[in-house]
Amino acid sequence: MFTPKYPPHDTAPTQTVPRPQTLTSAPVQADPAPVQVAPAAPVSNRPTIQLTPGSTLALVAGGGAAVLVVGTVLVSMLLAVAVTGVSVALVAIVLRLLVKDLHKER
Repeated sequence: MFTPKYPPHDTAPTQTVPRPQTLTSAPVQADPAPVQVAPAAPVSNRPTIQLTPGSTLALVAGGGAAVLVVGTVLVSMLLAVAVTGVSVALVAIVLRLLVKDLHKER
């Protein structure tokens, strides 16, 4: 179950380049070294992205809008924390005054 499953090896035939035949009656010489062909670059299955001026403008506008939205959310969260802190501080001051007044009356 946990053993790896490898894909089968490529079984494509290797490419051979036929030598051109000469029709001249040249003296017989030793065969030259065989011509080696570099393997072809693999073809990518991924689609290529072509940016036109319109799509570039749309990407910039979308990025700007995203930055504005994220900035607005962060500022509103900071404001909420600040308002909560101020209100808690005011409640603490009022409670301290009330407790101080209770101790004076005794």
